[in-house]
Amino acid sequence: MREIVLDTETTGFDPQGGDRIVEIGAVELYNHMPTGEVYHVYINPERSMPQEAFEVHGLGDDFLRDKPVFSEIAQSFVDFVRGDKMVIHNAAFDMKFLNYELGQLGIAEMPYAQAIDTLEIARKKFPGSPASLDALCRRFGVDNSAREKHGALLDSEILAEVYLQLIGGQQPGFELAAESRGAGSQIRSAEEWRARPRTTPLPSRLTEEEKSAHTAFVEKLGEDSVWSRMKA
Repeated sequence: MREIVLDTETTGFDPQGGDRIVEIGAVELYNHMPTGEVYHVYINPERSMPQEAFEVHGLGDDFLRDKPVFSEIAQSFVDFVRGDKMVIHNAAFDMKFLNYELGQLGIAEMPYAQAIDTLEIARKKFPGSPASLDALCRRFGVDNSAREKHGALLDSEILAEVYLQLIGGQQPGFELAAESRGAGSQIRSAEEWRARPRTTPLPSRLTEEEKSAHTAFVEKLGEDSVWSRMKA
């Protein structure tokens, strides 16, 4: 089972009012395990950045000016998702922006049913308790100290850790997979699965600064995190 943990950063709250996506970050999971494949891109919104949005994510006009516009990255994004489930915190927000951008280009919108909303999961599992990503990090002991500002790729990596905790770590599906193997099925558990190389590798969109920040983030998670185990 393939899932894409996804986050976006935008210029504001309303695409109908002229706000646009400025960053997409996504992490690929297979059977609830990270494969190491990520999608990350900054996007020129073709408008100025409001100060209140800049204070959230730190992406300003000068930085975004030479980045591709959405029409230039739309197909690569759709190709990465491939119709698989998308794990998103407050999915309604990100989905309305993604579908607005896709709709402007005449590309089929992504059905809301394609999204797994971790905000909804958290509210059902812990009614009455704070359900923000930061609050869930505190609840589950997920290190988010590198999250000085919002960033789509970093937030999607943190959300992947939180998502695994929300659904019970890596355990869901293990017993079913074991029973299926006994019946001669080809289903494999996450422990048996290993990432396979892509036939056509995706080009890296990470800068050296982003790679260094990612490495530092993974080191802070400790040896018991799924990211550290995947490196082993």
